[in-house]
Amino acid sequence: MKNFALCAKSLMLIFALFAASCTNSNDSANSSAPTATADQPVAMINIRYIDADSIAAHYNLAKDFKEAQMRQVSKIDNAQRSRGAEIQKLANQIQQKINSNGYLSQESFNSDQELLNKKNTEAQNYLASLQREAEQEMIQQQMQLNDSIEAFIKEYNKTRGYDAILYKAVGVYFNPALDITDEVIKGLNARYNKVAE
Repeated sequence: MKNFALCAKSLMLIFALFAASCTNSNDSANSSAPTATADQPVAMINIRYIDADSIAAHYNLAKDFKEAQMRQVSKIDNAQRSRGAEIQKLANQIQQKINSNGYLSQESFNSDQELLNKKNTEAQNYLASLQREAEQEMIQQQMQLNDSIEAFIKEYNKTRGYDAILYKAVGVYFNPALDITDEVIKGLNARYNKVAE
């Protein structure tokens, strides 16, 4: 019980010291903060922002990558349907043989069952391979897209001299007058040369 009371007093003392130090640091922080006077204005930071969603929707490179991704998804869906139909057809043939007593031996049934399992495994491996290929392609495209935007922004800012260009998603509110998205999209599209597939 004594230990508990001693511990509680220690905690109260630590809390009081912490509160006093916070008050002192706030006072000193406020006293050292720059204030605007008639003689000396506060330096303003020149910031602009861009909207990544708008760039993804209107930058031709991003649109081309989206089309390529849709083709890749379509290719995977077609392969899945095709392989699934092939496996289903084989499974139906096996079932018909079972129903019509078409298997003359257990070995014949086992052989067809092994073939079905093999086709199923091959289909799964093939689809997994297509999926990995599509994911790698998407990663490469995203890196290329990011590099393209960053390279353009660096070049663009050489003539503008902004202190920072942020993505809109990093903030809660930005003054719409600071939005340079349309200007950036026009510049990106002007320098984009579509590569033949």
